[in-house]
Formats: sequence, structure tokens, C-alpha cells
Amino acid sequence: MKRLAISSLVAPLALFALAVADEPRDPSAPDGLRPGGSIGETLSAPPMARQSREPGRQVLNYPEQPPVIPHTIRDYQVDRRSNRCLTCHSRENAVDAGAPMVSISHFRDRHQQVLAAVSPDRYFCTQCHVPQTDAEPLVDNEFRTVDQVLTEMLEREGEGGGQ
Repeated sequence: MKRLAISSLVAPLALFALAVADEPRDPSAPDGLRPGGSIGETLSAPPMARQSREPGRQVLNYPEQPPVIPHTIRDYQVDRRSNRCLTCHSRENAVDAGAPMVSISHFRDRHQQVLAAVSPDRYFCTQCHVPQTDAEPLVDNEFRTVDQVLTEMLEREGEGGGQ
């Protein structure tokens, strides 16, 4: 009787195991920003973008946009004890270094109280600012700057107002 009960339980489990074994073990991963491969497969990363060769600062596309960093920051130390960016961009050193000073917004805390030093909320520069590179966009983009939007709006008003 025990053998009959055990065999009646084992048979469906064996059939289930055979059905599962026929399924692929490593299904293909969905194509996202990095196409191809499977979930368990590790593909080599694409080459890193190079530092942009365009000199100078980039024009900002919208108000309050964090500017991109127009120079290399490889091996810059930014941690809770040291911030290499501030050796040139601090209030004290910016003029001598010929670098733009840290924005006044960086001297306010989350309650908008003015501080004597850079706020701890704004101390880690690369959480907002990124190096300028020659990277191709990962996805199609139809972003328009504020100036482009205003120009298009004025053109539409000019076309409609003349009738």
C-alpha cells in the first residue's frame, strides 16, 4: 500500500521534471539598452566614450541644468574627507585657478539656510555633474531646448496673428 502511494506521487513529479527539462535553462534577455544575450550570459561592455574634444563650457539646455564637466576627472578623489573639485572651484580658489566658482545654490541647505561652506547635500559633485563625452545617445531623443520651444511658439503666434 505504501509503495502504491509513493509511486502515485513520484510519477507526476517525474513527468513534471521531464517537462521542465525541455524548457531552455537560459532564456534570452529582453532587448533594452544593451541588446542580445541571455539572462545568465555576460556580454562584453561597449567601449567607454572618450572625453569630448570640444573646448570650453557647453550651453545649458534649460534653467537649473547642472553643467557638464569640460575636463577629465579621472583619479579625482571625492569622498567625505576630500573633494578635489573644490581645489579649483571653491570660493577661495576659483579666481586664481581661472575656474567657475561653485554656484551660490550649493551654499544652501535643504531648508534654504545660507551656509559658509558647500552644503553636504551638494558636496558630491558627480551626483549631478558628469564629464562631457562624445558618447552616442542610447535612445532616440526629441528634446528641445527652452530657446527652441519659445522660438517655435513665437513663430506659431506670428502665423496666426497675421490673418
